[in-house]
Amino acid sequence: MTQPGQTGRIFVGRDREMAQLTAALDSVIAGKGRLVLLAGEPGIGKTRTAQELAQYALARGAQVSWGRCYEEEGTPPYWPWVQLIRTFVERMEPEQLQAAMGVGAADIGAIVPDIFLALPNLEPSPALEPEAARFRLFDSITRFFKNAGRSQPLVLVLDDIHWADEPSLQLLQFLAREIEDSNLMVVGCYRDVELSRQHPLSQTLAQLSRESVYQRHLLRGLDREATSEYIEAAAGTDVSQEVLEAVYTHTEGNPFFTTEVIQLLSDRGELSGESVGGPDGIRIPEGVREVIGQRLNGLSEECNRELTKCAVLGSEFGVDALVRISPEINQDQALELMEEALAMRLIEEVPQQLGRYRFTHALIQETLAGELSLTRQVRLHATIAQELEQMYGVDAEEHAAELAHHFAMAEAAVGPEKLVHYSLVAGERSLAAYAYEEALTFFQQGLSAKGEQELDAQGAALLFGLGQAQLALWVRTKLSEAVGNLDQAFDYYAESGDTERALAIAEHQTHSVVGRNTGSINRVTLALTMVPSNSVMSGRLLAIRGSILGQEFGDYEGADADFSQALAIAQNEDDAALELRILGGAAYMDFYHSKWRECLKKVPRALELLKTVDDPISELFLRFGAALAELATGHADAARLHLAEGMNVAERLRDRFFLCGMFFRQSLAFHLTGEWQIVRESTDHGLALLPMDPRVVCCRILLEYEVGDFDQGDIYLERSLESMRLAESDPTLEYGYLAAVVPLSGQIRGGDPGHQDTTLDAATYASDLVLSSPFTSPVSAYFVHTGLAFTAAQQRDGAAAREQYSALKPIQGTMMLQVSVDRMLGLLAQTFGDLDLAGSHFNDSLDFCRKAGYRPELAWTCCDYAGMLVETGGKENQERATALLEEGLAISTELGMKPLMSRITGLQEQAGSEPADSPNYPNGLTGREVGVLRLISGGKTNREIADELFISVKTVNNHVTNILTKTNSANRAEAATYAAAHGITATPGTDSS
Repeated sequence: MTQPGQTGRIFVGRDREMAQLTAALDSVIAGKGRLVLLAGEPGIGKTRTAQELAQYALARGAQVSWGRCYEEEGTPPYWPWVQLIRTFVERMEPEQLQAAMGVGAADIGAIVPDIFLALPNLEPSPALEPEAARFRLFDSITRFFKNAGRSQPLVLVLDDIHWADEPSLQLLQFLAREIEDSNLMVVGCYRDVELSRQHPLSQTLAQLSRESVYQRHLLRGLDREATSEYIEAAAGTDVSQEVLEAVYTHTEGNPFFTTEVIQLLSDRGELSGESVGGPDGIRIPEGVREVIGQRLNGLSEECNRELTKCAVLGSEFGVDALVRISPEINQDQALELMEEALAMRLIEEVPQQLGRYRFTHALIQETLAGELSLTRQVRLHATIAQELEQMYGVDAEEHAAELAHHFAMAEAAVGPEKLVHYSLVAGERSLAAYAYEEALTFFQQGLSAKGEQELDAQGAALLFGLGQAQLALWVRTKLSEAVGNLDQAFDYYAESGDTERALAIAEHQTHSVVGRNTGSINRVTLALTMVPSNSVMSGRLLAIRGSILGQEFGDYEGADADFSQALAIAQNEDDAALELRILGGAAYMDFYHSKWRECLKKVPRALELLKTVDDPISELFLRFGAALAELATGHADAARLHLAEGMNVAERLRDRFFLCGMFFRQSLAFHLTGEWQIVRESTDHGLALLPMDPRVVCCRILLEYEVGDFDQGDIYLERSLESMRLAESDPTLEYGYLAAVVPLSGQIRGGDPGHQDTTLDAATYASDLVLSSPFTSPVSAYFVHTGLAFTAAQQRDGAAAREQYSALKPIQGTMMLQVSVDRMLGLLAQTFGDLDLAGSHFNDSLDFCRKAGYRPELAWTCCDYAGMLVETGGKENQERATALLEEGLAISTELGMKPLMSRITGLQEQAGSEPADSPNYPNGLTGREVGVLRLISGGKTNREIADELFISVKTVNNHVTNILTKTNSANRAEAATYAAAHGITATPGTDSS
């Protein structure tokens, strides 16, 4: 067949796959990014198919870059991405490179040092916590590739990703979520036969399969017709049917196996015969190893010997290294042997790297290495490790990963000392490159090699590195282990008098989990005894401890004391940076303790400091606290200013935690004003960053319920449940938010949460856990009391209502989540029978929401207040209720709050009033009955009417009976005829009556 961009190499039998791949590329050229994975067994043609696609892409004007993964453990982290990025560094002028990389150039330089040579004036990015730094790296690389594809569509090919390191796979997963609106195509090739459930790529594939840009093509063997075409093209001569059939039977259409068999038969002189008549025929008992072995037999004994050493060196190797481990040959002889292997197409030259080669297929390398005994392999690795170390000389540590691999394989022969050293160096270099999974492996390898030795400086360094990697990966189940590793390292340095390293560990903050004691406070407290009491370092440590006390222990007084002492030091030393750090941390803590006004008092001074101090993290903590404090006290415009400034800073850092935090606060702010589309977009962005974030999930649940999409709300509620299940049994935000959102969703639905008992049980469990813990932060407790307040009101439990009233009274006049505290107090007072007190709170809520512009909550307050007035009765109450219901209906209709609209129209019927804009309907029909009649005219069933109006089927049946009676109709068809005659159409708002 003829393919676009056809080269001289053979390519047959992939018409269907190429049609799909070229269509995907056409979409990319049109601005719709794609991730395409080619899977199959070794030799099936994954790389060849990618090459053919690359030729087509070049013909269409796209640019193509390749990155390859290698099996060796010594391969540097992000290696396939490093190769890809290097090609751009080589292709682009410095001005082009800077423009494409933007502010992320320095971040990318952490893994591709060539960038600093091309752009020598780069300024370093602000320091971040490890996980945040890696997020920034991923975002910088993603933006670079997207920018690079804007002027010319871009195809990135990643070969052999079954050998990719975990950080590379994490980056691939990140990239997939961001390329939908780009001219970027990522093509990955991998062996599916090598993937177990535990393989890192298996987990990545599960995540990638959820992305809209994802396509996967499983390549199988060529069919008989295509195999025949392939054989004849490869052989360059006619081949008998018997030979064709024999080759196909043994290779099952695998192109690589087929090529190897053809080469073998050609070498035997049997390819042009009528049959395969050699003594052994074609034997491939396990794949193609024996065929490769027979081809290797065609090499000289000397070439086989040296090629075997190359196989141990790695899939890619250099002549210099080969000569060092083979003193019996010189460089010219080595080059001659490489020429021999090149002629047999067993190896190929690495482009643009003089004297470097790679095996043409991994199976060739595996076959060669597999022929060595274990003893011979260990000795050869020992020789390689020692010779490479000498060859690299003063630059040996730059190759630490490679050396660690060989020393690990040779440990039985050379001992653990060099293995430990290079594992430590490789781990530290991986940490610096944000390759946390690789760092974890190196540190664990180093500690394992040290065995049960007494802890020394090297072991402490390994423990510190291991703890940092574990914290950066943020595996909750490993949090205690990570903190313990830091503690062991800290204790060693403290006891040995190495104060500098001990303090470095103390300053390495763990992620504070609200309501959970991570154990870090002990280390920080001990570190404080190691520094002068009024020094700047003590101020920094006090600021860290203050944050831990306030967030993990709910100890506001203790935290405030630490912050105050640190602030005195900052002011005495005139250290503006320390003062800003303290104000930012203290303002953030104020949020968790619902001290809105104390938070806002810190803002003016902090903003003044920001004019001279560049500390984006402290600024974000300040903006976080200030935005929520302004929202809670009813100042939406001021909150939005903080959100806008904070979003700029978060985007500058490209930090997942901070960006998600800003999207949560943005969602909250726009929910309060009823701007649902912005809430939806903000929660989408937040959940793309942290899919299980309890804050963002909570916002999305309430959004879906407010607009009446209960099914979607239930999906996100289940995610909130899963977030709680994954959390530790501590009073963390996962529990506080769930305890609030389940009763809130029930309140929106009208008293029936609509969920199974297990959901309600989970909310009850969460409430009990939060309120019974001594470490609960006030804001988490108030979340729980919010949920319990609505539960008490829904169940008309007077005793519970009094209890929740007392709990919430201290924060009256503010907002909790998306709810006015005064509305909750009004409902509670109504429940325990003090209607005057309830009316006072409802009026306060009305005033607060009107002044703040919180329209959804204003509409709910109108509804709840009117409900109490209707229930109380009396002409004056009825008139007041009618006005409130009209106001609430106008707002809820404009905002599309369907459940609330249904609630209000039901109350209007109960109050004997009609909506202000309703005409006088004929035959005594009510507004709700007219609404039902419209839907009958539209052909809706009673079930469909119930779902649309958020009422029960039984209620619909009652309405239908009334309609038939009032209109003197015998059935639904006659009722529809009546509706048409009176201008009551299926589309609301077009009545002529």
